Amino acid sequence: MTAGTQNEKYSKEAIQFDSTYVLRAHHGLCLYFFKGKGYSSEFAANMADIKSRLDKNPLVRIISGTDVICSKCPNNTGARCESEAKVAEYDRQVLSRCNLNDGDIMPFYDFRKLVYQNILLPGKREEICSDCQWTSLCHFL
Repeated sequence: MTAGTQNEKYSKEAIQFDSTYVLRAHHGLCLYFFKGKGYSSEFAANMADIKSRLDKNPLVRIISGTDVICSKCPNNTGARCESEAKVAEYDRQVLSRCNLNDGDIMPFYDFRKLVYQNILLPGKREEICSDCQWTSLCHFL
């Protein structure tokens, strides 16, 4: 991926850092349950594209802040989420429960495994993000 022009909603750092993808911590939860739905068709297409790229297990830098998934979200204004306080708490919870620090780098599957073992398997997801508008989609079939 390459960085966009200045008028786009994200910076190069939010897209990719060298060969490492930048990923907002709570998106580790969202990616487990993504079913092709989202804020808009553009957002859903971007999320599907990012998910397929992450399925190749690249390195990811886990952050609390906007990322490549946020880039097509209509709530992303000026590289900041309109619900920043709420989603920053989601990020903080994921980082804490997975024993990670903001900025940690690891293969995507390692991060995915941490999310599964520390949040999903013990049934803790709703403690983190039950007030998310998409929570009704977040269940295993």
